[in-house]
Amino acid sequence: MRIITLCGSTKFKAQFEQANAYLTLQGNIVMSVAFFEQSEGYEITEQQAELLGEIHFKKIDLSDEIFVIDVGGYIGDSTKKEIDYAQKKGKTIRFYSRGEIPSHFAVKGEMDLQ
Repeated sequence: MRIITLCGSTKFKAQFEQANAYLTLQGNIVMSVAFFEQSEGYEITEQQAELLGEIHFKKIDLSDEIFVIDVGGYIGDSTKKEIDYAQKKGKTIRFYSRGEIPSHFAVKGEMDLQ
């Protein structure tokens, strides 16, 4: 059993949920983002964004690895920082775009964007 933190843009809510379910059913403990401000239209302040970033780094500290939700290879600035942080901490890094989640496990009603 491994502890895995999901990282990536919050605009990819369906893919986060897909990865969370799949990785959990593989026997892992999965930590994700607090909420999906981009895909759900939440507005947060700069201070709140910084706080969420700090919290996510702590989740990475507690993890054995990170799983990057990089739909279509997209990695934003915050996610790049999380990847760099995980590398410095010696964490394993895996990527959604590399197809580790079987296509038959796609989120119901969602197109498979891998």
